[in-house]
Amino acid sequence: MSEITAHHGLLTDIDLHVDDTGGTGRPVVLIHGWPLSGESWAHQVPAIEAAGYRVVTYDRRGFGRSDKPRSGYDYDTFSDDLQAVIETLDLRDATLVGFSMGGGEVARYLTRHGADRIHSVVFASAVPPYLAKTDDNPEGPLDDETADGMKQGLKSDEKAFYHQFTTDFFSVDGTLAVSEADRAEAERLANQADHHAALKSMEAFATTDFRDDLPNVTVPALVIHGDSDATVPFEGSGKRTHEAIAGSELHVVTGAPHGVNVSHADEFNRVVIDFLQR
Repeated sequence: MSEITAHHGLLTDIDLHVDDTGGTGRPVVLIHGWPLSGESWAHQVPAIEAAGYRVVTYDRRGFGRSDKPRSGYDYDTFSDDLQAVIETLDLRDATLVGFSMGGGEVARYLTRHGADRIHSVVFASAVPPYLAKTDDNPEGPLDDETADGMKQGLKSDEKAFYHQFTTDFFSVDGTLAVSEADRAEAERLANQADHHAALKSMEAFATTDFRDDLPNVTVPALVIHGDSDATVPFEGSGKRTHEAIAGSELHVVTGAPHGVNVSHADEFNRVVIDFLQR
């Protein structure tokens, strides 16, 4: 493990916590969802490393073991933080795997930094192309009432909110699709998040429009999504992302909730590793 300094001005350098398996394999960077940390990839790191890859995870600013500054909770800065990880570790020919809000980093990274160091990308249960339901985005799955309810819930009782959020995160039709231990672990990670960072990041993933970013995905792309995802519904997100990226591959996991990388870890790992090997 190590700390990587992301430079965003004379007085705003922050340290990001990074875990790197090392080795000579082609690098795979796993970008976690909200409000978790790099530890949420525990079911993926050993499998991908065993398949011969160098696996890098990091905690987004404001979450997990990374610094928790008061600013920088927007996708331009998030993608610049990702670039700091890639450049500091001198990763080349890398695959970026973005889960949930992490899919936004993938899309915005290619717009801001290009694909010179990137081999391929994976959008997993990801928020693009645009979550907010608006007049010019009627297919957006997140309406104002739901977004406001999430914000107020987090503000009023953070611990209760995270307990319910992680339950919904891993549930299908009200039934938990993972062990209680897996759900509790996600809740533990959520409780490491800075309150201000969680609110500002929620606003970012709820309101950022990635529709103009997706045409910049010119490397091979895989979209993987559960068909029973109630947090980031497939029809309004993964399906549209697949349609927006020319030549992208799509894998829909039957009966999977939002946290498909845990509930269906074997299938998720197999599909991602198969994609990596092509």
